[in-house]
Amino acid sequence: MEALHTAIDNFNAYVGKSTFGRIFRLDGSGHDDEIKHTRFTTEVRAGLTSFFTMAYIIAVNATVLSDTGGNCVCNDAADKLCMKNSEYLICKQGTSNPAHGAPDTTNPRPDLHRSLITATAAVAGFSSFLFGFLTNMPVCLAPGMGLNAYFAYQIVGFHGSGLISYNLALTAVFVEGFIFIFLSLIGMRQWLVKIIPVSLKIAAACGIGLFLAEVGLSSNAGIGAISGAKSTPLDIAGCPDQYKDDYGACTSHKMTSPTMWLGIMAGGILTAYLMSYKVKSAMMLAILLVSIISWPRDTPVTYFPRTEIGDDRFSFFKKVAEFHHIDRTLNVLDWNIAGKSGHFALALFTFLYVDIIDCTATLYSMARLSGVVDPDTGDFPRSTLAYCTDAFCISMGALFGCSPVTAFIESGAGIAEGGKTGLTAMTCGVCFLLSMFFAPIFASIPPWATGCTLILVGCLMMRQISSINWRYIGDAIPAFVTVMFIPFGYSAAYGLIAGLMVYTTLNGMIYLTKIISGGYIVPDDEDNREYWTIKPPGRLPWFVSAGQTLANRVRGKPPSQEDVVLSDRSVDSDWKYRQRIGSNGSHRELDTVIIQTLPADPRHEKVFAKMGEHETRR
Repeated sequence: MEALHTAIDNFNAYVGKSTFGRIFRLDGSGHDDEIKHTRFTTEVRAGLTSFFTMAYIIAVNATVLSDTGGNCVCNDAADKLCMKNSEYLICKQGTSNPAHGAPDTTNPRPDLHRSLITATAAVAGFSSFLFGFLTNMPVCLAPGMGLNAYFAYQIVGFHGSGLISYNLALTAVFVEGFIFIFLSLIGMRQWLVKIIPVSLKIAAACGIGLFLAEVGLSSNAGIGAISGAKSTPLDIAGCPDQYKDDYGACTSHKMTSPTMWLGIMAGGILTAYLMSYKVKSAMMLAILLVSIISWPRDTPVTYFPRTEIGDDRFSFFKKVAEFHHIDRTLNVLDWNIAGKSGHFALALFTFLYVDIIDCTATLYSMARLSGVVDPDTGDFPRSTLAYCTDAFCISMGALFGCSPVTAFIESGAGIAEGGKTGLTAMTCGVCFLLSMFFAPIFASIPPWATGCTLILVGCLMMRQISSINWRYIGDAIPAFVTVMFIPFGYSAAYGLIAGLMVYTTLNGMIYLTKIISGGYIVPDDEDNREYWTIKPPGRLPWFVSAGQTLANRVRGKPPSQEDVVLSDRSVDSDWKYRQRIGSNGSHRELDTVIIQTLPADPRHEKVFAKMGEHETRR
């Protein structure tokens, strides 16, 4: 065993010193910005962990999107939802029975559901690999949960009963991606991230942690310990399938499900026990262990029960290797929006703002979890490239027939396993690409195998909640609303929107009260508030700077030297200031910390002099 460890260490050292290691800034590569404690084998293991945690998206996304009916045609006036139209159901599922997944060999084209399995794996694979290679971040991409449900059940509707057709909705997603690229190139997305108050950004990460835990507890992608209820938002579940009603709620035998307890003990307690001893691959090993235990038939925890659905799963699983063509979903965009322009615009802008908030919050949270966020600028390396790559993958996914692609919060599992570079995402991407040919295996990882992994990752993400500024009510309440609303609203985007609304309203009212009273009526704990400015560290979006320069030229006024200094990232990265409460609490002193590396420049003296005059007047 010692010889094996030595061989692995030597291999990691060799890779780290190679050109490959230098590209990804592995430890020992000699790169100026090499990432400490990064090893090739650790990155691969982390990528495998992320993949096993995300693999459920292959089957789940295909199931959700196939409910739209895709581009299958049904013109039955007597059966508008086409629930009994055999030709339509054959197109959708490859069988005349909507609950039966066995393909119909008489169908000359692949059925929609199996095509979407291949498309989902392909999109997740290409997106994760590209994102990891270009950004060197351990974040994996795939068609997002939540967005796919909105796409399927609100925009397109069940069996096409919604606002616009499946093909037209894909066009909206395709256009949205290019709008994203434009917003990223002009710096708007980066600027939006920077102006979000620090406590809200931390709260978003914590809320996503609770969201992960909620997903891990649910039935669709977790251990099934909770479910929806009629009289309360949530209820204790954990019952065998035969005791569930049509809505998935338990009618009796709660907390008796063998699969739930298998997930808790082997996937949760055992994993936590191994993590306490710093055992590498603890999460991945637990997922594999629970999956292997769940594959044999005729056991209380089998993923293949003797039911019609279980038989279909097992038939698909036995194929081991299979590839389905995706000509039912590949490049089926519809550019004819005549008569549907209003609904098309609604879908486009809804996808746009939800994606901006959702992806931005997730990327920032993952960057913070991996420790690469710059504390001075609040940004992470290659952020522009990261946002542009994400946007490109959205449009690429639409060409494959998928709903919007986004950064997956399950990437936190790989980061928790030690992933710090793009090799983690690339490994995950390769696994997704391989799963196009081994979809029967990867689509058979049961949800209770990954549920507790999500809960444990949520626990790791919640550790930073102590960094929220709880000392000032104007920061604490909006942060709490964000943390609370993300899991309860089942959306990172809407949770952050709720927090921003409360922050703006509450602090706006406090500011107006202060102005109207001439500064006499202020909160007692105002000195504890977090510093915030509309001009965050780093350069403003180039179009804003260009507009200011143009306006100054029109007025014949040279650019303000103070503005030049304060908006110059090279200066902001070398000095910072903070507010410190005076001993009597009645005034503030400005504590300006100047780093030794600050270059000599007379412009700086002018700025510091103005700052000193301001404090003297106070």
